[in-house]
Amino acid sequence: MHPTLAADRDRLSELLQSVHALAAKELAGLDERPAWQPGSTPAPEPLPAAGSGTQGALARFTERWAPGFSGSAGPRYLGFVTGGATPASIAADWLTSVYDQNAGGSGGSSAAALERETLTWLRELFGLGDAHSGVFVTGSTMSNAVGLAVAREWLGERRDVSVSEDGVAALGAVTVLSGAPHSSITKAASVVGFGRSSVRRTPLLPGNREAVDVTALARELEELDGRPAVVVANLGTVDTVDFDDLRAIAALKERYDFWLHADAAFGAFAALLPSHAHLTDGLDLADSVCVDLHKWLNVPYDSAVLFTRRQDLQVRVFHNSSPYLGLPALPDPDFLHLTPENSRRLRALTAWFSLVAYGREGHREIVARNTAAAADLGDALAQVPHLRLLAPVRLNVVCFTLAGSPTPEAVRAAVEAVAATGEAFVTPTSYRGVPALRAAFSNWRTTPADTERALAAITEATAPTA
Repeated sequence: MHPTLAADRDRLSELLQSVHALAAKELAGLDERPAWQPGSTPAPEPLPAAGSGTQGALARFTERWAPGFSGSAGPRYLGFVTGGATPASIAADWLTSVYDQNAGGSGGSSAAALERETLTWLRELFGLGDAHSGVFVTGSTMSNAVGLAVAREWLGERRDVSVSEDGVAALGAVTVLSGAPHSSITKAASVVGFGRSSVRRTPLLPGNREAVDVTALARELEELDGRPAVVVANLGTVDTVDFDDLRAIAALKERYDFWLHADAAFGAFAALLPSHAHLTDGLDLADSVCVDLHKWLNVPYDSAVLFTRRQDLQVRVFHNSSPYLGLPALPDPDFLHLTPENSRRLRALTAWFSLVAYGREGHREIVARNTAAAADLGDALAQVPHLRLLAPVRLNVVCFTLAGSPTPEAVRAAVEAVAATGEAFVTPTSYRGVPALRAAFSNWRTTPADTERALAAITEATAPTA
């Protein structure tokens, strides 16, 4: 054994204490770490020849790289939809590496059973029935890609071809209908072979809505003249957190042939709030469902789940044929037969720890507090003369812009000005053709005091100069 490696093995407990000390220090200061770090990155260095051991690597990382990391896990990072990491999930993430289980198979380890238990809990949390089976993946993009891949096999079944055997060319042209799809849907359509142009935007409801007009959707399905399609329903659009009417969409199945995929990446968590649970009504009717856990469950990257009613088709797409892996046996195939991955870390452990540690009520409190913070920020920004809201605050995102006729350049400058304060971070967007900014609340650390600080930073940084 290499002497440095042997020395690290013999000092492992001491080394972990050093890592613990750094982690504790960084977490204690996370609330005050700048939400955005614009500083320059270190110049590249050559690959070390001999190596300096873990302690040396830790020292070098602390000196060169740690200072440039942003406070993206902190309470005033309001860009995208970015959660943090609860104490329980941090502990679990460390243990995930300690135990280093390959969760692709079930042989010789209880890891797969833990994942199945966690999936059962999540299914209950979001109001899904026993007909849905689940699997952990890396994020909502992969979850949507897996969902569309299962839909692809369903389309083949409807057209009496085997896409998994003969390729997507055997399927012919595909139509994916959606009102306000997330960008990951077009990316997923590219990955599974439908092509980005297969995604057709269906008209939305009038007014400040991003929800699909179900009557218009019915017309588009009618125009397909009986050809099966894929419909992507959106539960929590990215700019204004609008929700499609899932029950009304599902009812169209009585007349039209389509696979219903629900992109509920963070909107599924509305099910935890009695005041908002109606927004997810009908989720169980979807054929596949995407939920992203490193958003509002506040577990570390990367973690998401895909649920589907057609595990048999999922296995047909992703099964790995090899004598040493065995055959996939329904209803509980090894997870390597359900996603593009063979080797996969035990992502479920962070979710399991958080659910055990805080339960349904603890996670409901996080969602409720973030939702209240978004409402408070929206109310306050509506009173700022040089800013204006573009849509109602429906859940956890505030969509606003500069007063007057903002340009993309002005909005980009405003985003950079807010970021430069270090106090908050928001992201740019375009809502109904208007360049805009959006602030998304999904971090368990965010308090009313953080909302006040973010408000001050946004107000001051976007104020017109004299």
